[in-house]
Amino acid sequence: MNLISIPAMQDNYIWLLANEQRECLIVDPGVASPVLHYLTENKLTPKAILLTHHHNDHDGAVEEVVNRYRCKVYDRYNLIEGINDIDNFRFEVIYTPGHKEDLISIYFKKEKAMFVGDFIFRDSIGRCDLVGGDMDEMIHSIGKIKMYPRDIKIYPGHGEETTL
Repeated sequence: MNLISIPAMQDNYIWLLANEQRECLIVDPGVASPVLHYLTENKLTPKAILLTHHHNDHDGAVEEVVNRYRCKVYDRYNLIEGINDIDNFRFEVIYTPGHKEDLISIYFKKEKAMFVGDFIFRDSIGRCDLVGGDMDEMIHSIGKIKMYPRDIKIYPGHGEETTL
């Protein structure tokens, strides 16, 4: 599985996980042009869009990508907490509210990769003072994530990757 980061705006990233069949999952497409360009240039077929949460810088390009590729969108409201399968992709969803009530973290165990949106950043955590934010929920979510292996890579929606 190949992990691809696509710079979107400022320090914001869109993530792709591509398999050998040139199929991919798109994580948090906030801006359409860079992800559509990358998919076209590399002849990748999106099987689904995964959203860590609903803020425009993470879901702003959903409509355009769905209209072009007819792929389904998955988020907190249609993924179960636990193991999920989409075609040839298997991942674990962890409900991690705090920054926003609908935030999920998406863990690909085999790849040792976790996509966390605005939950965790290098040397920091997400803001809890926006609509839908809750510091008590954030503390609870951090406790859940601390149970995972320390060597996994954390891929936030903004800034550099990190580890637990």
